[in-house]
Amino acid sequence: MNAALKNHTNSIKIRHTASAQERLKQANQLLGITNQLANELEEVFNHWSKVRITDRQVKRLVQLAMAPNKETLNNLKTNKQDDFSSAYTNIVNNVLEYALTSPTQQEVSTKGTVFGAYNAVTGYFQNVRNYKDDESKFKSIMYGTGLQRSQTAFDLCSSFAKNGVDALN
Repeated sequence: MNAALKNHTNSIKIRHTASAQERLKQANQLLGITNQLANELEEVFNHWSKVRITDRQVKRLVQLAMAPNKETLNNLKTNKQDDFSSAYTNIVNNVLEYALTSPTQQEVSTKGTVFGAYNAVTGYFQNVRNYKDDESKFKSIMYGTGLQRSQTAFDLCSSFAKNGVDALN
């Protein structure tokens, strides 16, 4: 066997069993769904890259997206910023610093756009936040806090793109 093929990566093996043909059909279906989702997300992100958002609105969006509990959300809605925990305040500041200073955040498609606000939250989890190891990072982004906060940011950005600043109240 060719050495290049023996040590290849990014592949899957399908054993030649009775269920192999069914698994190939399922894999093809999954690839189709994945491709459709990628196209839909591309449209969403392209739209968001044209929707303007101020630094003050980005801060509000980040505060809402990163809120760890209902108490923090209530403090946000009643403007009781003195009641924020220092950990929460530090996280919000780190996301905002990433939003304002990361080279990827200075691009035309990100700077001052809803896409940039979303990218700041996801970028924080991928590039700024400290994890004890790579497995913890992966789990946070794929299943845990990173996923939850990113989903909240996605929902807020989607609402902002449709309804404007009212989405942040």
